[in-house]
Amino acid sequence: MRRLNLIHLTYQIGAKYPAPSNLSYIYNFGIFALVSLVIQLITGILLVMHYVPHVDAAFISVEHIMRDVPSGWLLRYTHANGASIFFIVVYAHIIRVLFYGSYLSSRELLWSSGVIIFLLMILTAFLGYILPWGQMSLWGATVITNLASSIPVVGDDLVLWLWGGFSVANPTLNKFFSLHYIFPFLILAFVGLHILLLHAYGSSNPMGIDYNTDKTMFAPYYIIKDFLSLFPFGIVFAILVFFLPNTLGHPDNYIPANSAITPEHIVPEWYFLPFYAILRSIPNKGFGVFALLASSVVLLFLPFLHKAHLRTSSFKPVYNIIILIFLATCVILGYIGSKPIENPYLIIGRIATIIYFAFFILVTFIERIDHWIVVNYIKESNIEAANSRGPK
Repeated sequence: MRRLNLIHLTYQIGAKYPAPSNLSYIYNFGIFALVSLVIQLITGILLVMHYVPHVDAAFISVEHIMRDVPSGWLLRYTHANGASIFFIVVYAHIIRVLFYGSYLSSRELLWSSGVIIFLLMILTAFLGYILPWGQMSLWGATVITNLASSIPVVGDDLVLWLWGGFSVANPTLNKFFSLHYIFPFLILAFVGLHILLLHAYGSSNPMGIDYNTDKTMFAPYYIIKDFLSLFPFGIVFAILVFFLPNTLGHPDNYIPANSAITPEHIVPEWYFLPFYAILRSIPNKGFGVFALLASSVVLLFLPFLHKAHLRTSSFKPVYNIIILIFLATCVILGYIGSKPIENPYLIIGRIATIIYFAFFILVTFIERIDHWIVVNYIKESNIEAANSRGPK
């Protein structure tokens, strides 16, 4: 009986959930993210069965997985490229939320839970990038963990705690492996919370209006729509895994880690590049680390900075332009992050960093500007209409 009640409750929450009747395929990136997370969990658990978290065996164990374990190459490539796919769909999900204003009242908690998932993804991906123990893994860990030394008073002790010694070595790898294994389950818990909050506050819609007068059940309409959209998603995923498995990775990570040889250009994974560019754009180490943390944490405050009665950007020309500039700035930062620290890349990175943070200041004034434009447009339209009618 309890099992039947649990199934009925799950059906009521997941299938009978009332949703707007005008949701487009752009809203399907949420289900893509959920599928990507499940793929990462399954492939990660299978890879752990053959991985050895030791500096003398980690790189060899990865090669053993690729060469000797049946279908091990498929597991490894699916997991490595699955992280990139996960970030792609999450970034697309965030872009959709920004354009449609889905983070606005009363969905502050829903947005905050999503940002926390994103932050946990960043930490998990960084920890996972260390595990193959290639050249970029070792030196990426050295550079990023050493940033903690900029924290006043406790910085140096914190670095020693992260390393588990006086350099990145076996204790560091063991610690990062343990955290990388635990964090995905924490992400899964927050995803469950995120879905519950979505059902509590309801989905937004492309028009940005109240949908209570025009809504439909999630099942079967949107469930069928989700399954249909998974086919092109799976095709793109398969193309990346089978035909372009190393495109998004760094070739230096196929070289065993060597603390005596520093790579010419230390570059993190592509999904970290915008934040890495912000870090490098500030000459002071302490302020650079603060800007790095602020660039992601500031997303939590977006619903409290931007107050609006109308959600979607479709009817707000200024906000629409500013969002496009913000997205272009993120792309530019990603490109700058992959380049050496020299001019003109350094100057462009600093300008882009200023524009990035200026966005969160501008959103507090956007609504007033858009309101002024709309009011003046209505006045001009009324004057033109009155003139066209002529004198009575």
